[in-house]
Amino acid sequence: MSRRLHIPFTIDVDPMERLLLINFERDPDSLYVGFEPQVFDDEINGKGHIVIGWRVDGKIDVYHQPGLNLDRGKYDIAGKGLENMVETVMEKGEFYVSASGVNASYEFKDIENRAVSIAITEKNKKKRKPFGLLAPMGSVAENPSALPLVLLHDFYFVRKKDTEISISIAGKKHKPDELPIPMDFTKMLFTRYSPDPLIVTFSREVDDILPYLEIEKGAKEITEKDVSYNIEWISEKPHIKSIHKKTEKHTVKVSFNPSFPEIGEIRDRSYEGEFEIEGEVSTGKIKGKYNALKTGENLTLTLIPSKGWIPRPDKCSLRFLYTVAKIFKSWPATYKWTANIAPEENGQFRMRSTWERIKV
Repeated sequence: MSRRLHIPFTIDVDPMERLLLINFERDPDSLYVGFEPQVFDDEINGKGHIVIGWRVDGKIDVYHQPGLNLDRGKYDIAGKGLENMVETVMEKGEFYVSASGVNASYEFKDIENRAVSIAITEKNKKKRKPFGLLAPMGSVAENPSALPLVLLHDFYFVRKKDTEISISIAGKKHKPDELPIPMDFTKMLFTRYSPDPLIVTFSREVDDILPYLEIEKGAKEITEKDVSYNIEWISEKPHIKSIHKKTEKHTVKVSFNPSFPEIGEIRDRSYEGEFEIEGEVSTGKIKGKYNALKTGENLTLTLIPSKGWIPRPDKCSLRFLYTVAKIFKSWPATYKWTANIAPEENGQFRMRSTWERIKV
């Protein structure tokens, strides 16, 4: 006998090859305070480079090479939202990471037809000591449509010594910001990078029929495409114990304690528990609480990552950084997901979900 298992949560992964963030907020341009080159080579986005321009008004402009197929919605959740997406031929477009660090070179025209030039050559012979990180990019989103999780593997800062760096807009050079504390006994620029980023979008807002899977009674796992669901049976009713999203290199796991009850089996009462989102050990975990409240035929679900990001720092400088810059750990706790679920006449359920920023 088969049973329905409704799936109210989603995990989407946006493939990306490399990521570089360059801040010059202390020496800003009239339009930009930072640039963020990204490299793609996949069937979803295509092959090529983009450069995100972080604007002084908190919005972003996206410059991309021809041939890339980008989803505007993925960028509209960054900062105060997407202002411009511009296809442009880059006179230079290069970014790779070697044993000595970053090599990057970009030249293009911005929306004001000004020449933008970025060049970084890191020649430090000292061995890099990278680590894992959840980037606090979601901290500046004003109207999020999902929980954005940028998991950065092999993450590191560009070392100040033996590095040639130039940021030029309309012929005017801008000085890159510096990391206020040394790391690994070395002065660092606030320019940072990852040759192995994992961009995860958790539970995008929807207004649609709630999808479900047909499972055999007693089944402990079911897999659809690259997502696996671990199932726990309680009183002969299926509950979601964990969800696993697999990529070529990594796995993202969302787990519930106690297991999340099947939507169709929830009765007039409140269910509470905790949830965790985690990737590799080095990138830590996000932890919070869930609630399911049934009133009559209507069901309200809420998720709040109330405990924020829990890192696993392996060096004293990181422990100090996360203590001083509390935003690294605290920003997920300001997100709240609410879903309202109601039955349809055909026996299915419709879910309307939203995200909001809350005060903590």
